[in-house]
Amino acid sequence: MTNIPQIGQPAPEFSTPDQNDKLINLADCNQWIVLYFYPKDDTPGCTTEAKDFTDLSSQFTDLGAKIIGVSPDSGKSHCKFIDKHNLSITLLSDPEHQLIEAYGAWRLKKFMGKEYMGVARSTFLISPDKIIAYSWPNVKTKGHGQAVLKKMQELTAK
Repeated sequence: MTNIPQIGQPAPEFSTPDQNDKLINLADCNQWIVLYFYPKDDTPGCTTEAKDFTDLSSQFTDLGAKIIGVSPDSGKSHCKFIDKHNLSITLLSDPEHQLIEAYGAWRLKKFMGKEYMGVARSTFLISPDKIIAYSWPNVKTKGHGQAVLKKMQELTAK
C-alpha cells in the first residue's frame, strides 16, 4: 500500500541531487516548495507540465515559492531536458526512487492492459515550516500548473 503524505503532516525530508549534481535538502528550503513528481524527461505530458511550471515560475517566485520536479532520470538527462525546452525549474534525480517512494508517487500503474510500477504524476505544496499544505495525488497535466498557482495564491493570501 502506498503511503501518500496527507495535508497537515510534516513533509518527508529529502537530500537529493539536482540536474547539476548539487544536493537539495528540504531542511535548507525556508520557502514554499512546489514539489512535483513526473515519470520521464522529454515525454509529451511531462514536457507540457514542465513548460507550464516554467511559464508560471515568476508568479510562483513572487509568492515565495520554488518549483522542484522529481523523476528517476539522471542529472544528464535533466540537463538535456532543461536545455531543449528552456526550462527555469529545478529538477531532482531520483533513480533509486527514495524520494519518489517517500511521497507515495511510486505506484502500480496500468497501460494497455499491463500492470507495472512507475511514477504517478503527483504534486505537493510544502509550506516554509515543512508541512504538506496541499496535494494532488493524481495529476492530469492540462491546466495543472495554473491550478497549483491558484491554490498557492489562496494559501499565501491567508
